[in-house]
Amino acid sequence: MKPAWLNKKIDLKVCFVLKQSLRDLGVETVCEQAMCPNIGECFSRNQATFLILGRQCTRKCSFCNIDKGAPLAPDLDEPRRVADAVGKLGLKHVVVTSVTRDDLTDGGAGIFVDTVRRIRCSNPRIKVELLIPDFRLSFEALKAVVDVSPDIIAHNVETVPSLYSVVRQGAVYFRSLDVLRMIRGIKSDIKTKSGIMLGMGEKQDEVVIVMKDLRLVGCDYLSIGQYLAPSLKHYSVKEYILPQQFDYYKEEALRLGFSHVESGPYVRSSYLAEEYLLTSPTI
Repeated sequence: MKPAWLNKKIDLKVCFVLKQSLRDLGVETVCEQAMCPNIGECFSRNQATFLILGRQCTRKCSFCNIDKGAPLAPDLDEPRRVADAVGKLGLKHVVVTSVTRDDLTDGGAGIFVDTVRRIRCSNPRIKVELLIPDFRLSFEALKAVVDVSPDIIAHNVETVPSLYSVVRQGAVYFRSLDVLRMIRGIKSDIKTKSGIMLGMGEKQDEVVIVMKDLRLVGCDYLSIGQYLAPSLKHYSVKEYILPQQFDYYKEEALRLGFSHVESGPYVRSSYLAEEYLLTSPTI
C-alpha cells in the first residue's frame, strides 16, 4: 500500500480534453506513454512533454512503461507537428524527449535537431529543453544536438550503478556520465541536467556518490523523485522514501554545487521544468 504522501489524484476529464487535442495535432507525449502521475496537474496547465521518434524503444529498462520492440522508420514530418503543437498550446518552456533508437545510425539526433529548429523558427523566445538518450556516445550525434543550442540538454542516469544490470538493461552508468561530460566539452556554457529515481533498492551513500559523479562532469541541474512501478510486470518498488529524506538529498545536492534541484516524491525530470532556468538568468 502506498503511504499517505503519495495520494495525488488525476482529473480524467482534464486529461481527456488535452489528450484529444494532442491526437488531433498528431503528437505523442511521454506523460501518457510513461503513465506519469503528474499528468493531471500538468495537462490542466496545458503542459506536456513531447515524445518523438515513435512509441517503441529498442532498450528494455524494467522500470519504464514505454513500449519495447522494433520501431518504425522516423517520421520526418514529426518536428513540424511538434512545433505546431507547442504554438497552439502556448508553451513558453517546452521539453522534448524520445524513445531510445539504437537502430538508427545517429540515434535519432537529426529529428531532435529539426524539432528544435522548427520550434525556434515559429517562436525564438521559447525555451527548449531536450531529454536525450545516450546515442551510444556518438560524438557526431551529440555535437549535432549541442550545435542547435537548446537551453537545457538533459540525460538521466536514472539510478545508482549497482542497479543498472536489473533496471537499465542496455545502458551503462559511466557512459551516461560521459554523455554529460561530452556535452560540456563541446559547449562549455550549455546547461545540463540529470535525474534519479529512488525506492529501487539503492543506499543513501550510493545516491550521494551519484550526485558527486554528476557534479564532476559539470551537471547543473538535478531532479530526484520516487519510483512508482507502472504495473506488476515492472521492477517492483523496494521502498517508499520519506519526504524528509528527499529534503536531505536536496540540501546535499545544493551543497555539492547544483544550481537548481527538484526533490520530492512526485518529481520527474520534466516536472516544473521551467523552474530550473529561473536560477540561470543569463541564459
